[in-house]
Parts: sequence; C-alpha cells; structure tokens
Amino acid sequence: MNPRALITACCVLLVLGGCQSAAPPAAGTATPAMSREGTVQAQNEPAPYKAEEIEALVAPIALYPDPLLSQVLMASTYPLEVALAARWSKAHPNLKGDDAVKAVQNESWDVSVKSLVAFPQILAPMGDKLDWTQKLGDAFLAQQKEVFNAVQRLRVRAQQAGHLKSGPQQTVTVETAASGEAAQQTIVRIEPADPQVIYVPVYDPAIVYGGWGYAGYPYYYWPPYAPYYPGDAFVGGIAWGIGLAGAIAIFGDCDWNNGGVHVEHHKARNIDRNFDASKFEGGRWQHDARHRQGVAYRDNATRERYGRSMADAAGRNNFRGRDATGGRDNGFQGVGSGGKAVQRDASRGSASLHSGSGRAGGFGGGFGGGRGGGGRR
Repeated sequence: MNPRALITACCVLLVLGGCQSAAPPAAGTATPAMSREGTVQAQNEPAPYKAEEIEALVAPIALYPDPLLSQVLMASTYPLEVALAARWSKAHPNLKGDDAVKAVQNESWDVSVKSLVAFPQILAPMGDKLDWTQKLGDAFLAQQKEVFNAVQRLRVRAQQAGHLKSGPQQTVTVETAASGEAAQQTIVRIEPADPQVIYVPVYDPAIVYGGWGYAGYPYYYWPPYAPYYPGDAFVGGIAWGIGLAGAIAIFGDCDWNNGGVHVEHHKARNIDRNFDASKFEGGRWQHDARHRQGVAYRDNATRERYGRSMADAAGRNNFRGRDATGGRDNGFQGVGSGGKAVQRDASRGSASLHSGSGRAGGFGGGFGGGRGGGGRR
C-alpha cells in the first residue's frame, strides 16, 4: 500500500475511534471545564465604576467648555489613536488651532481625535497619561449617564466654592430641567465666551471644588503645559493660558437633557472630509469600534455591544496586557509600525500615576499622589 494512503487511513481510524469512545454530555449538562471557565470569567469581570471613581476621572476636565468636553470624551474611547495624535502634535510644535486640524486631514484617526490636535495642551496630557485616558473612555462607553452626572455634580461644587463663573474666557449658565423621574435637575452649562477662541482651563481639583472628600479615590490632575500657560496665568484657582483659534475644530456638544453627545455633521466634515454622517442617527454620537484599533474593551457588556470581529480578536493578542492590581486590560502592548515608541509613551504614562506619592500642595509635576483628604494622582 502507498505509505501516504496508509497514513491517511490510520488518521481516519483514529478520528472515528475517538468519536465512538467519547460520548457527548447529556443535554443541558455543563462539563466541569465549561463550568470552571464561566466561573473564572464571572470572577474576572470588573465591577462598574463607582460614582466616586468617575468623579476622580472627570475631575481635571469637568470645567472644560461643553463642546470641548464632549470631544475629549469621544476621543478617549480611542486611546491608541490619541497616543498617535499626541506624538504627531509633539513632532509639529508650531502647528495648533485650525492650522493643525487642516494638517491632519489625511490621517486615518477618528474625527474626535483629529479635532484635538488643535489643542495640544489637552492632547499632551492625554498622550502622557494613557492609563487615565483609557479608563475615562471605558467609563464613558459603559456608564455614559453616570459620567455626565459626575460632571454636573463637580460643576455645582465649583460654583458653590466660587470658582466657576462667567468671564472673558467662558459663559456659565444654570438651568433647571425635569429628569426622567420628574425630579428637578440642575444643569450647569459652560460655553466659550467667543466661539472663535477656545480657552482650556487647568486647575487643582482640590481647590476649585472646595476640597476632595474621597480618600480612597484620589483625583487626577496635571500641571499647566508650557508654553500654553505662560507667566502668572492663574485667576481664581484656574489657569486659562492662551486662547486658541479653534472654531474649525469644534463639532460636538453635550446633550445634558438626553444624556448623550450631539454631533454637527457639517462641522465634522470640516475636520474629516470622509466623515460618514450615516452612522450618527439623529446627530447622536456612536462609538466606532474600527477606530479602537484592537485595544481591548474593559468589560464583557461593552465588548459584546461593539462586536468581537476577527480584527479585534487578533488585535487583543498583540495589545493585551493585564493590570496586575485590578485585572484590567492595559491595552497597549504594541502598535505595529512605531509600536515601541507608543509603548514607551504608555509605560511613562502608567508610571506617572505612581510618581510623587509623597508630594503635596501646589501644581507639582505629573500626577501627584496620596495627599490627605483624598489627594491627587
């Protein structure tokens, strides 16, 4: 007999023998391996973020103008593209505002990420603190309503502390609206005083919010990024810095009444000529999993909601890294071309979360940590 035919016949017999000897489990009966796998998955599933955790995440951006805040939240759901955009911004320090937006027209990033190159004082900390950026995006994807509620609570506290008011940089208005339970809800809106010029505030949350009461959840913070905040830029605990001509870069807004983000299609096309408005029904923002670029989602519900395509599965094999303390996906283990550089950026951002643990007071470098009464990081 032909040796190849003999080998084939033996393989067939082995397969048939295995099929006969291995009886399938009874209907409705889970195998021990399957049960163990389900139990492990349930144990590893992270709990939703607590209200205090979300306040700590949004603390450094809650006082941003509403349009800018909405675009930071959208972009945070694409942390890898944020890292790449931040590197581009650092490589082109002379481009900012509308000029920077025009320069990235041909980049493949999401429109929200492209818009932020107009504001390097925002993109720089988002790129440096990738751990924070990814957590913010994870919270926004899974708990959008809770994120908006946290922003409003912090704005009310800033008002009560006397640090949130109208001025040359912004217009602050307060209105009362009925919530779904017919209860009265206070909505604090922040709009640019001049739509053509955008100011980005930087502040210490412990000062502007009248203290920080969550000892277990230090707030996030970064100092003013030079050269956008020259000299003595602090007014009432807030550094305003230089206003940038960023009208072209603004296309989103916070829909406080309905708990989502509203997108102006015609304005988005000023940033990305290939913007596909058909994906935003009624002008409401929808996360685009393609721009996630393989970065793992934090929880199963979000993962299932946005699909588990072959590209996403392959991407997780390359990007996945577990947070040893929380069991969460780090998401930055390589990016193909230029991956080592972005990984170094991610490592620096993660390390900065733990730096300066004994630092206190003022606008110290990086994320300070562990200050009494909640502290900052």
